[in-house]
Amino acid sequence: MKSAVETLNPTRVRLTVEVPFEELKDSLDAAYKKINQQVTVKGFRKGKIPARVIDQRFGRGAVLEEAVNDALPKLYTEAVNEAEVNPLGQPEVDIKELKDGELLSFTAEVDIRPAIEIPDYSGIEVEVDAVEVTDEDVEKSVEQLRERFASTNPVERAAAEGDVVTIDLEAKVDGEVLPDGIASGVSYTIGSGELLDGIDAAVTGLEAGGEATFTSELKGGSAAGKEAEVTVKVTAVAARELPELDDEFAQLASEFDTLDELKADSRKRLENMKQFDQATQAQERVLEKFLELAEIPVPEKLLEDEIQTRKHNLEHHQLGQMGLTLEKYLEFQGKTVEEFDAETKEQAVKGIKTQFLLDELVSKEELNVDQEELTEHLMRRAASSGMSPDQFAQAVVQGGQVPMLVGEVARGKALAVVVEAAKVVDTNGKAVDLSDEDEELATETVEAVTGDAEVSEDK
Repeated sequence: MKSAVETLNPTRVRLTVEVPFEELKDSLDAAYKKINQQVTVKGFRKGKIPARVIDQRFGRGAVLEEAVNDALPKLYTEAVNEAEVNPLGQPEVDIKELKDGELLSFTAEVDIRPAIEIPDYSGIEVEVDAVEVTDEDVEKSVEQLRERFASTNPVERAAAEGDVVTIDLEAKVDGEVLPDGIASGVSYTIGSGELLDGIDAAVTGLEAGGEATFTSELKGGSAAGKEAEVTVKVTAVAARELPELDDEFAQLASEFDTLDELKADSRKRLENMKQFDQATQAQERVLEKFLELAEIPVPEKLLEDEIQTRKHNLEHHQLGQMGLTLEKYLEFQGKTVEEFDAETKEQAVKGIKTQFLLDELVSKEELNVDQEELTEHLMRRAASSGMSPDQFAQAVVQGGQVPMLVGEVARGKALAVVVEAAKVVDTNGKAVDLSDEDEELATETVEAVTGDAEVSEDK
């Protein structure tokens, strides 16, 4: 076999391969054997039909086609290895010449990983939000806890904002009650915005036994997105009463004996949350600067596939679970289709470049992933997927996704290397030390950028 490689652009090559016919013998034998198992010829036992009879009855062309299909994957892989290229995705193969008994010639065009030079990242500087917890932040946190321990007591008066009303609902579209348009005994807090648009105004001022009718666009169900005439009847009104903010409340709502101890703990929790947010922000901004320093061409076909993958995941997974169409989602977001497409493309480009650049850094720095790191990452991914670690691990192995998980952890380690070398200061000019940050946090940051898709290499 002879092969040659031609660089079409920094991310695509064309392999030209010529194969002497004698090198196709194994594939020709396999073709005859396969056809033997699929056809019957009177006078011959199944599987024992001579090659010459198969040629006469079914045509030599059918045999050659089967043989070429069998041989191409191996021949392509040999050409790739000989050319020392890293292909991405499947090749576009074109048979140029097939002379029976003489020669097979074909070309294969395929996207490749571009050659990337790792830029000097030692001078990266970024600014992040300062970790500041105010008394107002603490009071808000305690107030939210207080809201969770609120009690409700029935009242004989008109409903007002903040009250909890028990209601019955009936929705009609075009004068017909919807099959799923009736609900009874629904508990609703006025002003929470958790039900239909317009319901707050409808029930405010009603006493138990009162009812009102209003129009609203349905958010879910059989008539999602349609305007409905909704009749709401209030069956009970209850006022919410908040507990007093004192030591007794602290003992009720926490493991602490005093309100001061509860507030101190709330302050510490808020500080930890803001430190986590600060670390995440630092990693995101360092990654942005790192990408800006590098020249990274993106293969067109790979980009098209990534965009389609992201759209599919959004429409069929995220939005599908919420009962939303893409059109309705864009309406809620206030975006046009053109704006959405441009944003998706920008995210896809960033995701691909991030994978390319961090993978190159993994290789350059010889970063390895040990079993403990992989297990910790698997445990986190299992928790976020709602599966048990054993179930998730089994699904990963069966789906052949272990290399993908290893790649995610390795990229996280690569980003952590860059972040550690960067200068990070907060808005107050104070240096931020991120040397103790878990590499798993960096992995999460990379995942958020790269999305669910994985740049695959096929040979």
